[in-house]
Amino acid sequence: MDYIIQTVISALSFGSFYALGALGIGLLFSVLRLINFAHGDFITVGGFALIVPSSAVVATVAIGGFHPVFTILCIVAIVVALALFSYFFVFQHSQTSSPATMMIVSFALGYTLQNAIVMIYGGRPKAVNVFPALTGQVQLSDGISVQILQLVIIAVTWILLISLVLFLKRTKVGVQMRAAAEDFRMARMLGVNGKRVIALAFILSGGLAGIMSLLFVTQTGVLTFRMGVPIMLFFFIATVIGGMGSLVGAVVGGYAVGIVSVVLSATLPEELRGFRDACVFLFVIIILLARPQGIVLTKAAKERV
Repeated sequence: MDYIIQTVISALSFGSFYALGALGIGLLFSVLRLINFAHGDFITVGGFALIVPSSAVVATVAIGGFHPVFTILCIVAIVVALALFSYFFVFQHSQTSSPATMMIVSFALGYTLQNAIVMIYGGRPKAVNVFPALTGQVQLSDGISVQILQLVIIAVTWILLISLVLFLKRTKVGVQMRAAAEDFRMARMLGVNGKRVIALAFILSGGLAGIMSLLFVTQTGVLTFRMGVPIMLFFFIATVIGGMGSLVGAVVGGYAVGIVSVVLSATLPEELRGFRDACVFLFVIIILLARPQGIVLTKAAKERV
């Protein structure tokens, strides 16, 4: 029973992390129909902002000895600024293009960010020690010991999810964003400022990426210039199986992928654990064969069915 409880907590922790990542992608896709493959690189930039490049000036991000709250605010602000920059100087000029074109643009932006990191920091992995207290263990009972960070990830995820739901339902601009997600053209005809709504979606997506970069780096303790690429693949998969364009589906898909990954790690024979990711992809294929439109349908998708 103790092992089952620990596995459940690990599954919820992984699922929460993937849910946040899928939500960051789903926010942009629902409004702009953009699959932003640079989202993982936004997370990478947030991680590298924790260290000071040797050739940088004093004005660069030097937050190692500051209060944790200040650290969090700085990292989130940096990634949000990067997300806004990417919209106004990159995606805004291609938003009238096809979704495939914008996706290619996001690939180009991601590779540009990776090479910029290599130019500034070099290509070797770097060790970081951020929020070391969170890597400790907490004893829930005599036989149950879990990492504090796992509980923090679950708590942060649900705080952000509840906050986002309240924002989308209780604020004027949140309602406008929901309307734009349902029918962007009609929303603009009814007076919604399309540029402001898209910019807000990038702000929210960048904020999620900034928080995720802190959680991810705290967990791994290592920075690499391509660390956002593999996790971005899982975020995308979670978004697809959850239902493209559905924010609820993104969260459901994220939890599905995370929980399946942990359950497979706990149940597969040791000689087969190296094939865990292949089993996860097999699970995704089965889901899409049974339900190609995703687990959760948007209203527009329901009308087409």
